[in-house]
Amino acid sequence: MALLSKVWPGSPYPLGANWDGKGVNFALFSAHAEKVELCLFDRSGMHEEQRIQLPEYTDEVWHCYLPDARPNLLYGYRVYGPFDPANGNRFNPNKLLIDPYAKSLQGRIRWSDAIYSYRIGSPRADLAFDRRDDARQIPKCRVIETAFTWGEERRPRTSWEETIIYELHVRGISVRHPEIDPAHRGTFSGLASPPLIDHLIELGITAIELLPIHATADERQVQERGLGNYWGYNTIGFFAPDPRFLTTGSIAEFKTAVKRLHDAGIEVILDVVYNHTAEGSEFGPTLSFRGLDNASYYRLVPENRRHYINDTGTGNTLNLSHPRVLQMVMDSLRYWVTSFHVDGFRFDLGVTLGREAHGFDPGSGFFDALRQDPILTRVKLISEPWDLGPGGYQLGHHPPGFAEWNDRFRDSTRRFWRGDAGERPEFAARLAGSSDLFDRQARHPWASVNYAASHDGFTLADILSYSHRHNEANGEDNNDGAGENFSANWGVEGPTPDKSILETRARIQRAMLATVMFAHGTPMLLGGDEWGRTQGGNNNAYCQDNETSWWDWSRVNSAQGRELRSFAARLIALRQEHTALRSRHFLHGLREPAPGIFDIAWFEANGGMISEDSWKNPEIRLLCLRRATRNADGTVSILNLLLNPTSEDHFFRLPDPVLPARVLVDSARPEAGEPAVNDNKIDVLSRSAVLVYAWLENPPQ
Repeated sequence: MALLSKVWPGSPYPLGANWDGKGVNFALFSAHAEKVELCLFDRSGMHEEQRIQLPEYTDEVWHCYLPDARPNLLYGYRVYGPFDPANGNRFNPNKLLIDPYAKSLQGRIRWSDAIYSYRIGSPRADLAFDRRDDARQIPKCRVIETAFTWGEERRPRTSWEETIIYELHVRGISVRHPEIDPAHRGTFSGLASPPLIDHLIELGITAIELLPIHATADERQVQERGLGNYWGYNTIGFFAPDPRFLTTGSIAEFKTAVKRLHDAGIEVILDVVYNHTAEGSEFGPTLSFRGLDNASYYRLVPENRRHYINDTGTGNTLNLSHPRVLQMVMDSLRYWVTSFHVDGFRFDLGVTLGREAHGFDPGSGFFDALRQDPILTRVKLISEPWDLGPGGYQLGHHPPGFAEWNDRFRDSTRRFWRGDAGERPEFAARLAGSSDLFDRQARHPWASVNYAASHDGFTLADILSYSHRHNEANGEDNNDGAGENFSANWGVEGPTPDKSILETRARIQRAMLATVMFAHGTPMLLGGDEWGRTQGGNNNAYCQDNETSWWDWSRVNSAQGRELRSFAARLIALRQEHTALRSRHFLHGLREPAPGIFDIAWFEANGGMISEDSWKNPEIRLLCLRRATRNADGTVSILNLLLNPTSEDHFFRLPDPVLPARVLVDSARPEAGEPAVNDNKIDVLSRSAVLVYAWLENPPQ
C-alpha cells in the first residue's frame, strides 16, 4: 500500500470511517484521550504500514479526512491518555483498538496475554501497565463501499396480530443441510437458500428472529476449553456483521439474504446485545471501548471507579446514560434498518438498557430516544424484560411500542402440562394474553411474546425428555444454565425405546405447540421444535458449535419429523384463519357478540362456568376457554379450547347454547379422524388440547 500523504481536517460527523466517493472521513469519540493515531494496515491485516495522528478535535470527537483512501482499507486506532484505573481511565497506546463504528471486520481475536492493557500475573493485577504491542492479535476494521441494488424489494410489514416468530441461529440451521452448497452452509447465503426459505413458508412463519449476528468475540476461558461462543452474546462491533457468517467477507451477503426473505414475505428481526461488550470486567482484554474511553463507555462503581457495575452478569455494563454511548446505540439501530432493511430487534437484557442511576426507568433516555425516532418506531421492538441487577425483573413494565418475552407464559405452560397442582388460574391468565401484565397505556395482546422454549434453555423435545440439565460438555461442572426448568422425563431420563413414554412425550409436545399458537399474544417458536430437535439435555448450549446445536436434517425429513412439522403448520394456519385466536384487543368478558355469549369466558369440563371456589381448588386441572367474535358478515364465530393435562381421558361438554360445531384439531389424534361432537360432548384424551369451532349464522341483535 502506498503511503497516504494527504491528511485534511475532515468532519466530526458522521462517526466511523465513511467513504463519500472521493475519500474517507474518520471520526472517533473520546472525551478523555490526549492523542489519537489512525493505524493503516496491508491487505493481510498483519503489517502496520502507516500511522496518522488525527489532527482535529471537535466536541470530543477526533477526526481527519484522507482524500486518497479507498474502500477495503484496513485500519485500527491507538489512543493515548492516562492509565489510571482507580479513576476509571485505562488508556494504553500499545493496544490496537477496534473502531466502535466499524462496518466490517477482518480476522478474529488471537488470544494472548498481550491483548490486556495490564500485565497478566503481576502482583498489582489490573493496575500494572503492559507495554506489549498486540496489533497482530486484533481484528482489523475495513472501510466499506455501501452501494447495493435493492431493486423492487418490499418489506413485508406484517401486522403484529398476524406475526409468527421463529427463533434460529444462522449457522445452526444450515450447516448440515444436504441440499445447500457446502461453501454456503452456516452463512447468510445458506440462510437465504431456497430449501430453508421453503421450509419457513411451508410452516407459515412470518418473521425469523436471528440470534446475534453482530461481530462477536469468544471468551478466552471458553476457547481454552476447546469451545467457542456459538450464540454470539459477546458483541465487539455493533455495526459489523460477524465474519463467520460471510462466505466472501462482503456485507452485501446479508443484504441479499434479507432481500430474498422479504421476497418470500418473511421479516427479519435481529437479537441485539447493547447491554455489555466482549471486554468483560476490569480483568478482561482491551479490544475497543475500554481503551478508547473507559470512563465514558462503561458504568463504573461511583465509590471505586476501578470496578464495573455488573448488572448483566458478564463483567461490565454499557453506560447508555452517556449521550455519546446512547448515540452509538441509536446510530447502530438505524444503520441496520436503513442499510440492511431489517424489520425489528429483540433487545437482550432489555432492562439494562432502561437503567438510569436510580435503577430501571421506562422513561429512561434510551426508551425516550427510541420512542420518538421516526425510523425505529416503525419496526418491531421486543425486549427481554430482565437483567441481573437490583430490581431486574420488569415483565410488563416496558413502555408502549414494545413487546416483551413472557417467561411467565413459558413457565406456566410447562407446569400446566406437567400436571402441577394449582396452576390453572395462572395458566388461564397467560392464555388470555396476560392482560394482568400488559393491559395498560393502550398496549395490546401482541405485547406478550408467548413461547414454550427458546434458545436459552431446553428445546421443546428436551423439556419432555429430561428432568435435569446435562451441560457437562460445557466444561463448567454442570453448574451453568437454569437449574429449574419445570420439565419432566415421563419415566426415563433422555432417549428411550419405551413406546408408552414416547407417546406421552409426543402428545404433550403437540399440546404445548397448540398452547403457544392458540393463546392471545405473539407466538414464538424455537427453530427445530416443529420437528423435535434435541440438544441432548443441554439447556445452555451457548458454546456448542457442533452437533449439539446444529440441525440434523435427516431427522427433519424423517417420517416423524414431517408429521410433527405438518401438525405445527396446521396450528399456524388455524391461527391465521380465525381472528378469535389473535384478537387485537384484550378481552375481559364484557362484550357480547351474541346475547349470552361473551367475548371470553372460562368453563369446567361439564360446561358450567368456573366458580371462585373452583378457581381456588388446586386439584382441578381441566379447563375450557371459549372465545367469540362477530364477523363482518354478521355471523358469530365461537372457538372452544379444551385442555386436559391429566393422565386420564375426560368427556367435555361444550358450554350452552347447543350450536353446530366441529373439531378443528385434536393434539392427541393429529392424523386420525377428529372426535365427533355428539350431544355437545367431546372425548378429550389425556394430556391433549382440542380446538372446537361453533358458529351462529343469524344471531339475534
